[in-house]
Amino acid sequence: MEPITFKPLYMQRVWGGRELERVYARHLPDPAQPYGESWEIVDRENEQSVVDQGTYHDSTLHDLWMNHREEIFGEGFSDQPRFPILIKVLDARDDLSIQVHPPAHLAASLSGEPKTEMWYIADCDPGAKLYVGLKNGITRADFEKSIADGTVADCVHAITPQPGESIFIPSGRLHAIGAGFLIHEIQQNSDTTYRVFDWNRLGLDGNPRELHVGESLASIDFQDFEPGMDPPVGDNLASCDYFKTDRKSLELGQTITNPRDDRFSILCVVEGLLESDGGTRFEKGRFILLPRDGAPLTALEDSTILQVTLPM
Repeated sequence: MEPITFKPLYMQRVWGGRELERVYARHLPDPAQPYGESWEIVDRENEQSVVDQGTYHDSTLHDLWMNHREEIFGEGFSDQPRFPILIKVLDARDDLSIQVHPPAHLAASLSGEPKTEMWYIADCDPGAKLYVGLKNGITRADFEKSIADGTVADCVHAITPQPGESIFIPSGRLHAIGAGFLIHEIQQNSDTTYRVFDWNRLGLDGNPRELHVGESLASIDFQDFEPGMDPPVGDNLASCDYFKTDRKSLELGQTITNPRDDRFSILCVVEGLLESDGGTRFEKGRFILLPRDGAPLTALEDSTILQVTLPM
């Protein structure tokens, strides 16, 4: 089967910018607005990936998942009503809010969905910081006091990563992306985020953005102290119950295919250029659903690819 690609969904964000335009030559919808997120692979009630060409042109990802599951994705997947992975590109020109996603055992009681994710640093400004976990010794009481006096940032651990590094963000881990990052985010299909601190700024509508202090305090893992970026294990960057992400380095002329012939994968072109058997080219910044039994793609130059699969 031919590779399947989708139309991105662009989201305006107060902390966003125009890097998608500069780095990936994207055509953003409004020439004056900041875009912080491009939703590349999504199957949600109000947000849908739509196939942009080929046999399934104009079909939604939901339609493919519900009506062509074995044909495109393979056999043995549980009967989930929506495709379980969501993939975004994040362009952070300003700091994101300090936030947390609810753990699975609490999400329903907080009227939310659990969300575990990972970040791959596609690019970043020198000295740009991620905020992940708590500083050593910070207690819940310390943290609650910092909310009251506006010093939450002083409690959160900061990391200065490099392009090509990655970090796993399980539900319950306090986190924020600082200014100056272009990130590929692979996550559970969820859109629940509890903001605990937003740097005392206003949203695009001129009003303070909503905070979720009670839900955040219930969700934060207060034993999560000073995590670091995750060293890869061979090709593998992250493995969990919800997704598996590998990084593949291809030299000119090498090919990439699904790890299993009977199951799909999603390819993210971080650097380089791929070509299908039919001659379609996929440049830096493209996201490709390679169906089960899909023909290998060939690297037309040295390339770095993220390959995302569902757990076996």
